[in-house]
Amino acid sequence: ILAGWLFVCAVGFCARRPEAGLILNNRMCKREPYQIVVLTAIQVVILCISIFTIQSTSLSIASKDGLPFLNQVVSWFILGISLVLPLFGSHSILTRLLNVMTSLFAPYLLLSISHEGLFCLLLCIQMMIWLALEHQLSYNYSHLQDIFFVSSSSDPTKKKSHSNQITLGDFRRAYFFIFFILLAFFGTGNIASINSFNPTSVYCFLTIFNPFVMGFLILIKVLIPFLIVSCVLRAINVSLKVSPRALFLLILLMSDFLGLHFFFLVKDQGSWLDIGTSISHFIISITIIIFIMLLYGLAWVLTSVSLDVPSFKNKRHLL
Repeated sequence: ILAGWLFVCAVGFCARRPEAGLILNNRMCKREPYQIVVLTAIQVVILCISIFTIQSTSLSIASKDGLPFLNQVVSWFILGISLVLPLFGSHSILTRLLNVMTSLFAPYLLLSISHEGLFCLLLCIQMMIWLALEHQLSYNYSHLQDIFFVSSSSDPTKKKSHSNQITLGDFRRAYFFIFFILLAFFGTGNIASINSFNPTSVYCFLTIFNPFVMGFLILIKVLIPFLIVSCVLRAINVSLKVSPRALFLLILLMSDFLGLHFFFLVKDQGSWLDIGTSISHFIISITIIIFIMLLYGLAWVLTSVSLDVPSFKNKRHLL
């Protein structure tokens, strides 16, 4: 609950920044359309509803009244709509990332039981700092608020300017991406075991034992931090005009070395805890290699695909 209110304050602070163009703007920053402002307000309202749903559900379960049906419907509705709302967001990098993080934070908060919400909040802040630092280190004279998630294929007036040449900065970006991916996975769980997820985190959605639905919800909880990191990597690629192919070759190369390292650390002697820990680390490192491309594809959908909402201002002259 505390993490939810802190995230609401953080969104309000970011929305008031001129760089976002939602509430305040100046000569250097273009004002976002009215629909984007309404979308951000809707996301904040959904986040507040999530906070009240968590509080109401915890009180109801503590008093042994079970999960209220209204809370269950609201939780599933928030989970479904949170995956669709970012598609109506702005093309601007800063505003779109704000919309994506706000939408993904609401279902993650419903699936949290203790400090996971604070971890996700700090992860979002760290990702924005990483984006700003990479932009500053590239000596790019353009501003982040002037860069958009627009593919070159959709704009015939702009040619591809991605450089296929690998630089030292690409090694740094690939290393930090793998570091943040591992941090996103182990940040809220027990690093000694892969079986460290508490099934009580799904009590806002169901309280009856259903392994398939519980596994699906826990998978979404695991994927949300991964998607946040992947969306920021997508923003870095767009802002710095880095070749995704060259960067992903470096990421896969480092991931292979990581998997090879844990393969030689697999134990077949000692306690069952040591054996299970070594095998879990190897499985996690190999699984990351498989899911990196899928995560980047989902991040591309969340950041680049936009569903236009018809504007009411353009129809006033017909009345």
